[in-house]
Amino acid sequence: MQKLKYKRVLLKLTGELFGEKGGHGINFKAFESIAHEIIKIWKKTKIDLAIVVGGGNIFRGRERTTEVDEASADYMGMLSTVINGKTAWHFRKFWNASGPRPA
Repeated sequence: MQKLKYKRVLLKLTGELFGEKGGHGINFKAFESIAHEIIKIWKKTKIDLAIVVGGGNIFRGRERTTEVDEASADYMGMLSTVINGKTAWHFRKFWNASGPRPA
């Protein structure tokens, strides 16, 4: 394996990766699958890895005619990022068993 350029990596994943078809709910099988792929990469590289699961798109695509102001829409996106992070935290069992240690 060639020498890595970075020893610390921030991996930002879009929350859309984990949505159910039709745009509603959370697909836990997708979370599990992606967690296993990340662990495979981590085992090969042993990099310091930080993962952020975004959620800003939940309301960013709002229609212009909506009564929701831009700041409120931004707050909704930030809250959805927190929800996605808590969902990802559910899968810490994968990290503890065979992958990087969650912070």
